[in-house]
Amino acid sequence: MVNSRIIARVFSQVLILEGILMLVSAGISRVYGEPAAKSLLFSALITLVTGILVFTPLRYQEKSYGNREGYIILTFIWILFSAFGSLPYLLSSSTGNFTDAFFESISGFTTTGATIFSDVESLPRGILFWRSLTQWVGGITVITLAFNLLPVSKSLNVQLPATEFSALLTDKIHPRVIGTSKRLMAVYLTLTIAEILLLSIGKMPVFDAVCHSFSTLSTGGFATRNAGMAAFQTPYIRIVLILFMFFAGMNPALFYYAFRKNFSRISRNDEFRAYLAIMVFFSALIVFILYYLQGISFSSAVLDGLFNTVSIITTTGFFTANFSQWVPLALMLIFFLMFSGAMAGSASGGIKTSRLLVAARSSRYESRRMIHPDAFIPVRIDSKRVARSTVHNLLIFITIYLITFCAGALLISFMGYDIITSFSTSASMLANIGPGLGTFGPGSSYVDMAAAGKWILSGLMLLGRVEILGVIILFTGSLYRR
Repeated sequence: MVNSRIIARVFSQVLILEGILMLVSAGISRVYGEPAAKSLLFSALITLVTGILVFTPLRYQEKSYGNREGYIILTFIWILFSAFGSLPYLLSSSTGNFTDAFFESISGFTTTGATIFSDVESLPRGILFWRSLTQWVGGITVITLAFNLLPVSKSLNVQLPATEFSALLTDKIHPRVIGTSKRLMAVYLTLTIAEILLLSIGKMPVFDAVCHSFSTLSTGGFATRNAGMAAFQTPYIRIVLILFMFFAGMNPALFYYAFRKNFSRISRNDEFRAYLAIMVFFSALIVFILYYLQGISFSSAVLDGLFNTVSIITTTGFFTANFSQWVPLALMLIFFLMFSGAMAGSASGGIKTSRLLVAARSSRYESRRMIHPDAFIPVRIDSKRVARSTVHNLLIFITIYLITFCAGALLISFMGYDIITSFSTSASMLANIGPGLGTFGPGSSYVDMAAAGKWILSGLMLLGRVEILGVIILFTGSLYRR
């Protein structure tokens, strides 16, 4: 049976953590002398008090939990974060209803970056900081902190092959989970600080540098300007953002190896080489299309093509141009890239490079088996044989992912949107990208979408963040039986 007391204890600690982060945002708002500081403070108090009241009677409860509780926690942690994370938007009157507030909140914590705000520059600094902070926490940070706060049973590491969370632990960089999470958190913090410094050197205001660094490393995409990254025309700033978006799409373990000067471990990594190859090939192709078919200058084609391609592949969602207005061939490539995602273990959404790599090699080897039916040709990644069952489960995941995408597009089309808008929005939400094509292209908000549509999109964001199967398992009866 599921131990509800352990789950409640975990959730209480999550609320305490979230309340502390709200206090930080309230402090930022106070520094700028904004009335929103009171709203953020009240939100923090409500969240903290709720967490403390739940935690106090459970403080001596057993700390470890199994895979049953793990699946429930790792799914509902996003809903809990988002529900209480909507308080700052509601209490500050930034949004007029709970639906909009929850949409903005879950978009942040799932690192999607879709927004209901059509004029973000009118928002208080404290609210802008909270938006970016939700994404920073909603990236790999929320997972790292969860492992730091609560010891996880060993079985959990191997019983979550369908989710991104296990990817953080497949390549051990420390024998203990807590030790691993601390090192991953150190990498995350180091990259965040480095990006803040580099953006500040490029004359980006410090506040904007902090917010955009939070959004970049989490592959979130929330911006502080209505024009997105187009508001910063300096090539230096765009190059820095391209570089750190690329970093954000990598498995954090690779940075640990880099710090240890174990570069051969990185160069031999099949997924990293595939990730780099996809990035270079499609960036070059889109630059070529923009220059020869779109007719823009070579320098603009290089910067816009490279920036937006990297942004889509890593599911960050930043933009320097409205790619909805590009030529059809470029749009087809952008739409295709919405499914790819970056490396496993990163905060990116999508199918992930590792799955695409295994699927591609499996298809190639199956073709060989048709010619040589008696031959044993295993799929190998990093010179290690991939079990047939793993390949089978991976193909099931991709199939369910595509079915969910089609179902989402169908539901969106029922609300009267055209086919391009429907399919691209579904793909964007499921991959946690943010902007799509058509009506909800770069620079557009979702404020005019009906309330039912916003809840549908919120569901797609959640499914994309927990990688679908994590939610499906919750509806399996055996999860709750002995």
